[in-house]
Amino acid sequence: MSAAPTKQVAVLMGGTSAEREVSLKSGRQCANALRDNGYDVHEINVSADVDALLTSLSPRPDVVFNALHGRAGEDGNIQGLLNLLEIPYTHSGLLASALAMDKAVARTIFEKQGMTIAKGRLAGRDEILAGDVMPRPYVIKPNNEGSSVGIQIIEEGANGPDPDALNAEMLLVEEFIPGRELTVAVMGAPGEEPKSLAVTELRPTKGFYDYEAKYTEGATEHLVPAPVPDDLGAKAMAWAALAHKVLDCRGVTRSDFRYDDTRDALVILELNTQPGMTQLSLVPEQADHCGIAFTELVRWMVETARCD
Repeated sequence: MSAAPTKQVAVLMGGTSAEREVSLKSGRQCANALRDNGYDVHEINVSADVDALLTSLSPRPDVVFNALHGRAGEDGNIQGLLNLLEIPYTHSGLLASALAMDKAVARTIFEKQGMTIAKGRLAGRDEILAGDVMPRPYVIKPNNEGSSVGIQIIEEGANGPDPDALNAEMLLVEEFIPGRELTVAVMGAPGEEPKSLAVTELRPTKGFYDYEAKYTEGATEHLVPAPVPDDLGAKAMAWAALAHKVLDCRGVTRSDFRYDDTRDALVILELNTQPGMTQLSLVPEQADHCGIAFTELVRWMVETARCD
């Protein structure tokens, strides 16, 4: 009896978003782990050239491992293309990706499910530059970027927003939530109840948990499991699993929270459908804490891949 043929896996990485470099790191690490699993892996450095991407996907792979981050790779675009091509892919589908990437829409859904969100609203660039749109301190963030790209915190007594950092016509403005930064990774195969892995507390050595703090070794202390009361940890894990479920996500996701211990308030900030998979990333770290090796994690992602 002959052995089963080796599964062909194409790893999409790079892309055109502000998170390109992170995606390349995620993609290379995942590709190496997939090779360790015995898959036949083809790395594809994605650009804005769709024809080149289609050529790279021929002959057709058995599965696409989507290691793209940010716009085009995380917002439903690449998911729609792969649906049309009928190539199974890892992570969430088109609608879940689009909903999660639109922070204003996602937070409305979370609030309707009983989760606490920060007070905030969408505001135009010109309105933001004309004066404070809400009492300070507040946070300005792009409505559809990840990895804390483009975030500004406007504090009491500080200057106004940096115009050069406002790179969109509409942005999300939210009250600043003081306190502790918590995050929860979730694994959920199609048709199964999602399972939260752990709660990690993030303590940047300086400033807040921005892009540099996320991807610079030694810039942030990761405490897993987070030193929080059992009931708070259970609540964060329940909300992360619920957020994954109500957006109809699949594969791995990561939900980010702030906990204001002065008023015992847990606030969900956002859900990431394409969380980082670098050596400093939180999902692999939480999986390892639960006894799931990185090679096992990526194998599970490939074997549960599907189209919408």
